[in-house]
Amino acid sequence: MPAASTKLRMLAVSVIASLTVTGCQTLDDAGRVVGRADLVNDLASRLDQALELTYSADYQLPGGQRASIAQAQDPARSAYSYPGGKLTVTDEATTQCEMTGGRAMCTLAAPPAAGGKPSVAVFAEAKRRGLLTPPVVVGMLTEAALDPEAIIEQDDTTVAGYHATCVDVDRAGDDFTACVTTDGVLGSFTGQVDGKPVEVTLSRYSETIDDSAFELPPGAGVIDRRTTKS
Repeated sequence: MPAASTKLRMLAVSVIASLTVTGCQTLDDAGRVVGRADLVNDLASRLDQALELTYSADYQLPGGQRASIAQAQDPARSAYSYPGGKLTVTDEATTQCEMTGGRAMCTLAAPPAAGGKPSVAVFAEAKRRGLLTPPVVVGMLTEAALDPEAIIEQDDTTVAGYHATCVDVDRAGDDFTACVTTDGVLGSFTGQVDGKPVEVTLSRYSETIDDSAFELPPGAGVIDRRTTKS
């Protein structure tokens, strides 16, 4: 997805520019600013790389619940499954599915512009159900990097057998820890999101996918809200 990759790079550049022209600072403050800018740039670069990967990832949520992310190329498409719902993004539609009375009801909307990516708002329902998607995590890190009162520290760990860089963010009302693997896959997230505790941990990662991940749930009802052009 070249356009999506470009947007991530522009995001990092924009944040770095904002952080480095904020006026006079002490040497220690300048050191913190550089660290934040480097952190956002590194995360954007990893996610940029991950956008070009084909992979599937399973996540453990609190209470024994599970979620998953599947991504493939040629054509580019992705699927996010979470308790009570599913989101798929393909070149044909952006589809939100909700489970109601044991049956899925799916609403089809227009797909992202050619070469583009869905807006962060598309992932709101997944976030509400406990699945933190990479675009949402990037947004949270960017906000933290722009907050002069936030304290951001970096560490390394292993998640599901994969090396990951972890970022601890201490920010008024929004403390969280996010870990990203070397390939740019979200390894884990623990913290407050919209005032609610969220915990997501990678349990399985594979460089292969099952095409059924991008299909509608069996027996799903469909509401097609895509506009048709003659």
